[in-house]
Amino acid sequence: MGNPFVHIELNTADVAKAKAFYGQLFDWKLEDVPAGEMPYTMIRVGSGTGGGMMTNPMPGAPSVWIPYIEVPDIESATEKAKSLGATIYKGVTEVMGAGWFSIAGDPTGAVFGLWKSKSS
Repeated sequence: MGNPFVHIELNTADVAKAKAFYGQLFDWKLEDVPAGEMPYTMIRVGSGTGGGMMTNPMPGAPSVWIPYIEVPDIESATEKAKSLGATIYKGVTEVMGAGWFSIAGDPTGAVFGLWKSKSS
């Protein structure tokens, strides 16, 4: 089956508070990594889909978990989502050394991300 969920990301107004909460709640390894302009924390879960945490790039927006779905062509998948009624919140953006992502909302308002790895 194609298009697996490959990353789950928390966009939050308070990364420190989220790290303290989830670090105590679960047996996750939280690792701060250099990510350019905005600090990023990787969530290492062992087996299963890992993720990350970052300051919500949309000031005033509520904290939200965003699932990322792997696609073979990020540009065409983003355009296809738009043609099917999705709202594109963040166009295709490169993550240096890793790949590309976009963020959309489906016609019901649910937010999701698309991901294309440089290694695939």
